[in-house]
Amino acid sequence: MASLVLADQTRPLRLSEQQISRYGQLYGEAAAKRLAAWQALLQDAANLPEPQKLDAVNRFFNQVRFIDDIDHWGKEDYWATPAEFLISNGGDCEDFSIAKYYTLRALGVADERMSLAYVKSLELNQAHMVLTYYASPEAMPVVLDNLIGEIRPADKRPDLLHVYTFNGDNLWLSKKGRRAELVGTSDRLKPWTSVQSRVENNSVNLNSQEP
Repeated sequence: MASLVLADQTRPLRLSEQQISRYGQLYGEAAAKRLAAWQALLQDAANLPEPQKLDAVNRFFNQVRFIDDIDHWGKEDYWATPAEFLISNGGDCEDFSIAKYYTLRALGVADERMSLAYVKSLELNQAHMVLTYYASPEAMPVVLDNLIGEIRPADKRPDLLHVYTFNGDNLWLSKKGRRAELVGTSDRLKPWTSVQSRVENNSVNLNSQEP
């Protein structure tokens, strides 16, 4: 049964050699190489223990360039799919977090163990997003962040003020790094429902964006 679940979670992220070749023709050889490396990660990390999966995925995506949405997409706020993020070789904190979330889910990490956390970066004095991972429901989650490469427990990141957190199903208010109060389902977040739909349909919408 576990293999069937893994296959279902992996399906939207799997790209054939023909698809990668086509994206390479459209967006350049470097884009195709990034996509191929991502597909190799999905294959190579599948049987690793979860802490090693977290480390491998965090390191892989933290190599991508950070670019503000307005400069990269010409929009104030755009949540990219992992494929869009890699093809364009850039994105902001939401894009890093979404790519890590979906890749880890495809690697068999349970959805209930992960949350995309909307926080305030106190050092930068601005909104930020990270991915959090709970080894168990009662555990202090660890933070996967594009600002700091080291994966640390949330209580060891005093620079982050947690506001709310969500995953594929639910939305919580958060406090001191943890889920504090369930306030509804995550489909209340329109950018999230949009990116979920595009991931599920394996669609890429880069418009005139250059890689």
